Order: sequence, then C-alpha cells, then structure tokens
Amino acid sequence: MSPRVAPLIEIFSSIQGEGIWLGCRQIFLRFAGCNLTCSYCDTPRDIPPHCRWEVRPGQREFMLLPNPMTPHEVASKVRELNPVIHHSISLTGGEPLLHTSFLLELIPLLKGTRRGVYLETNGTLPDSLAQLLPFVDIIAMDIKLPGTANILPCWQEHRAFLKLASTKHLFVKLVVSEESKQEEIEMALELICSVGDIPLVIQPVTTPDGKPRLNPQKAITWQSRALERLSDVRIIPQTHKFLGYL
Repeated sequence: MSPRVAPLIEIFSSIQGEGIWLGCRQIFLRFAGCNLTCSYCDTPRDIPPHCRWEVRPGQREFMLLPNPMTPHEVASKVRELNPVIHHSISLTGGEPLLHTSFLLELIPLLKGTRRGVYLETNGTLPDSLAQLLPFVDIIAMDIKLPGTANILPCWQEHRAFLKLASTKHLFVKLVVSEESKQEEIEMALELICSVGDIPLVIQPVTTPDGKPRLNPQKAITWQSRALERLSDVRIIPQTHKFLGYL
C-alpha cells in the first residue's frame, strides 16, 4: 500500500496572530486546498509543487521540499523546529480537514509541544472532525457569515460541527467587515448559544497593509450585543498582518 500524502504550503515556527491564544508560539502546518472560496481569504488556492520548510525556528530561512509529503516526512521536519519551546502545533490552511486520513497518521507523530494539537478550521466538515476529535486538543472554529465571505450559507454544517467541537477546548471566530449584516451576526450568536457559553472572537477583516475594514464603533456595538448572551467576547484583529510576520 502506498503511503498517504498531502500537499502543504509551508511548515514554520511563528506566533499565533489571531484568536484567544494570540501571541503564543506555534509550529504551523499550512495545508493546501479549501472547500470554500471566501472573498477575504489571504491564502493561495493553488496546490504548490513545493512546501516551504523553515530550517531554523523563527529565523525565516526556508528550504523547498517536494509536494505531496508523507506523514513521516512532515513529522521529521517538525521535530527539527524544537517543539518543546512551542505552545502547540497549528493545523491550518486552507482547510486541514480535507486531509483527514493523512492527519490520522500524522498527529500521533507530533509530540513535544506544551498544549498539543491546535486545529484551525472553517467549521464546515463535521464528519471529518468526528474522526479526528480524539486527537485534537484545541479547536479554533470559524463561523462564516455568507454576506461577508460571499459564499452560500453554511449554518447546518456549522451547527453539526459546533456540537462536536464543544467537547474540546474551543473558541469561535467571526470574521466581520463593513459589509457584514446584523441579521447574520444574530444568527451566528443564536447558533453559538444553542450549544453553550463558548468564547467568541470578533475579527475584523484586515487589509494586506494591516488596516481593519471595520468602523470601530460598529465592532463595539456588535460586541455589546454578543456580551448580552455570552460571557467571553473579544475583538481581536489579525495582528500578524500589521506586524509583518506570518
């Protein structure tokens, strides 16, 4: 039987730039490919012929490795990035859950970080999450607002995903912009509250030069509305963009 393989964009060490673990040091495994086409996405959609691997953690010196890669190849490169100094290993993308079979082989090989495996996901593939749930420690789940992302609604998929993910250390991320619709934000809040009191991050869409595409007063208003129903609601932009460090 041939080994399972997956295409990766890059393997590197950096700080988490989003969400409630903002500033924590992580090893990032950025997988290629996504099942959505969000208008604000900043990740290349093409499958690259090579994966960029950072030779020394945090030093931005890269080598090119041929795609696709096997789980053992990826795990070997992760070990060279000194996992012990890192909070966790971030499975990101794209959408990492497109590579579930690969991850089932890879994750048991990823050892040595302080908090385990951190899954960043668009929250639309509950069947894949069900397979990986025993192996994941932290979940950062997006709820996609159709009018903001310019995609078809994913409410049903998000509901099923959220119920599964709530058994883990979970927070939800809501990407918003000036174009976001109040009724869709209300739908997202209703969805979250139907499952539990889950931490929520309101994340303004950020331009490539690090400027949020959202009036601050509007963000504060939405946070106030969310805090009427949830105990932990934070406004956190994509800090890595204005720091200039991915």
